[in-house]
Amino acid sequence: MQADTAARRDEMMDPKTMGKQVMDFYKTAFDNSYGAMMMLQEQMERMGAMYWGQMVNLPEEAKKGLTEWTKSYKKNCEDFKKAGAVNCTVTFSPFFLYGKR
Repeated sequence: MQADTAARRDEMMDPKTMGKQVMDFYKTAFDNSYGAMMMLQEQMERMGAMYWGQMVNLPEEAKKGLTEWTKSYKKNCEDFKKAGAVNCTVTFSPFFLYGKR
């Protein structure tokens, strides 16, 4: 029983394990924050589209421009998420690969 506890404590205190746990936490926090941001953005996009659609005096060119703007925003958000995932992997992967030969 004590050997099991000591082995678990040693495993938890291993720098690689601790580093991996920290990175998993950061990735989860980033993913959750990004998901909340996108949910809010999608809700605002739906509300804006409803509002713009009901505006009689808004020219079609303006509606088209607003639609393009929201598409551009969504694409940039996706690029931001990809960049965050790539940077996290590139930055911290050497720490987890160290000592493996």
